Amino acid sequence: MALHSSKSSTRIDETVAAALDGLQIELPSWGFADTGTRFGKFYQPAARTIEEKFSDAGQVHKFTGVCPTIALHILWDVPEGTEPSEVKKLAKRYGVQPGSISPNVFQDQIYKHGSLCNEQESVRQHALQHILYSVRIARELGSRDITPWFADGSNFPGTANIRARKQWLAEGLKRTHDALGPDQRLLLEYKPFEPAFYHTDIADWGMALVLARAAGPKARVLVDTGHHYQTQNIEQIVAWLLDEDILGGFHFNDRRYADDDLTLGSIDPYQVFRIFAEIRFYEWEAGRRTDIAYMVDQSHNLKNKIEEMIQTVMTAQELYAKAALVDFPTLVVAQQEQRLIDAEDIYKDAFSTDVRPAVREWRTAKGLAQDPLAAFRESGYMERIVRERTGRAATASSYA
Repeated sequence: MALHSSKSSTRIDETVAAALDGLQIELPSWGFADTGTRFGKFYQPAARTIEEKFSDAGQVHKFTGVCPTIALHILWDVPEGTEPSEVKKLAKRYGVQPGSISPNVFQDQIYKHGSLCNEQESVRQHALQHILYSVRIARELGSRDITPWFADGSNFPGTANIRARKQWLAEGLKRTHDALGPDQRLLLEYKPFEPAFYHTDIADWGMALVLARAAGPKARVLVDTGHHYQTQNIEQIVAWLLDEDILGGFHFNDRRYADDDLTLGSIDPYQVFRIFAEIRFYEWEAGRRTDIAYMVDQSHNLKNKIEEMIQTVMTAQELYAKAALVDFPTLVVAQQEQRLIDAEDIYKDAFSTDVRPAVREWRTAKGLAQDPLAAFRESGYMERIVRERTGRAATASSYA
């Protein structure tokens, strides 16, 4: 990076601080639990109860200062019959609030051939009632966003009426939308494949957009950065959804091929930067901040779960800060004059800027440790939960 003058450094510090002040990132409860692949699991002293999930999420928020909410999964975290008051007590105890609520319409045996898209009306009704229950729980917890993901699809040609399944799905989403509270939103996630390998009922952003519009004005599209084929231009999708005023949120991760849940920025940090840059560009032109929900959704099978969550948040902050440094007034002129090299270099200059000193200054101003990961490691929390979460033959150093 080229040396900056003191005036330039001051501008960078101020721009980064203003950007980071407006960035909050939600944590997933399931990201703190033991997970694995279809081949098996490698166990850690992971969270086994909703209280332990709140506790671990509270540590990430304590050291980063930007993760005040935790996404909850109905069934995994709040099974039917759970009193919302108990969840609220945990939120107060550990300093993080319930965030988005995800129904589970893919795990039970009844969903072998789909949920809202199932050929059997009884299964469709079963799935719908579960989703409506999730909406009610979300309202009682003060959670705004309902984020269903559908594994619905088929594996063999000719085995499903794709048009009928689309219509059943639209009907169920419309009924879900109509049950939302005045301040709630329905965020529709798409996924190109797995577990359905012939067709997936919500396979891409266009399908999600059509279904969101059909559901109603409180429905939005949710972009999972891992749910795309290898060469897909995610930032173009983001730009289109912004222009259509229907982008609701992100699930952060990264991908090597498609549909991966790798650590954000571990494979292609420049793409994450470009996504953030499209959002900042839109906000600059519109003169207002967008209402986008940012959330982590990664599979921490090998890395320490809490540490990787902190690493992800730190990475997101740095890439978002870089995007805030794009000189959009100059960029627009270069674009209009078709000066391709100059326009591209404006992006490259922002991405190449070392924002870590500015981010550390911002943390200091907020009363946070300059290095959240180091501070967490020094806190002794990992050593304590290894002792407390019995039945795991592990030491904290095994997961560093």
